[in-house]
Amino acid sequence: MAKQRESRVVKVVVASIVRPIMTAITKVDWRGQHHIPREGGVILASNHLSLADPLTIAHYLYVAGRRWPTFTSKDSVFKIPVVGFVARSTGQIGVRRGSTDAVKALQDAEKALVEDGCSVIFYPEGTCTRDPGEWPMTAKTGVARLALTTGVPVVPVAHWGEQHLLRYGTTRLRPFPRKRVQYLAGPPVDLDKYRGEPITASLLRDATADIMRAITALQAEIRGEEPPAIPYDPRAARQERVGEGDVGRVGGTERADAPESTDTTGATDTTDTTGTAEEPGAGGQTSGAENVSAGGGKDDDAPRS
Repeated sequence: MAKQRESRVVKVVVASIVRPIMTAITKVDWRGQHHIPREGGVILASNHLSLADPLTIAHYLYVAGRRWPTFTSKDSVFKIPVVGFVARSTGQIGVRRGSTDAVKALQDAEKALVEDGCSVIFYPEGTCTRDPGEWPMTAKTGVARLALTTGVPVVPVAHWGEQHLLRYGTTRLRPFPRKRVQYLAGPPVDLDKYRGEPITASLLRDATADIMRAITALQAEIRGEEPPAIPYDPRAARQERVGEGDVGRVGGTERADAPESTDTTGATDTTDTTGTAEEPGAGGQTSGAENVSAGGGKDDDAPRS
């Protein structure tokens, strides 16, 4: 089980360090944790607001969900002294981007879910949202593929507040006064209509859209606002930007596209890389069929975990 891939001692040490820090800088509002199964493999698919997300969602999952958080992380993270040791000892999954090793990462993620019964966190968007209103964007199909091939449930998770702690695109951390961070998990996404069907690109896009709609609806509930009718598409925005300057028009709505940069949180770049290498660059990894980018993808072109 999961205990075979993790060191209980290291987990206790990490939790004893991280929990007090998170308590000191955030005021939590956690709901929906009863939707997270207490055992067995489960995919937690979440929106991505800030590079602080991995810490806040890990805090939520560990304390409220009573599950140990597992991420797919950039392979380079495992080469950092101490950090690499901690990552390996806590069962994190390494992904070498831009290489066929993403296939192995996909296999490792499948093993973690099916054989080890882990709770694995993925960011289907593959990077922090570029939507001007900070709503979830379009996503990669890796998470949908992984869910359909393994049969494990996909629990949608939405959150809000980390952008006030560490806004994406900046390095300025604003821990004080404590920031309110809200989390809401929903019931598993119903993917039954896709199971047993040939896994085609069209089917994966439809399943991915269902997952992202569930996440967006949860965030709308948290914010008490109406989300955009059409999700922000960074690729379409880039194409439009070529002819319209810095403003992309997506779905008939003008939206300024944010600067692009590579997500390096090691917890969000592998969301789309967790499926199949839909294209090398989605999630920064080529898994042979889509992307394993559930948390460490290559910016707008990949999902990550």
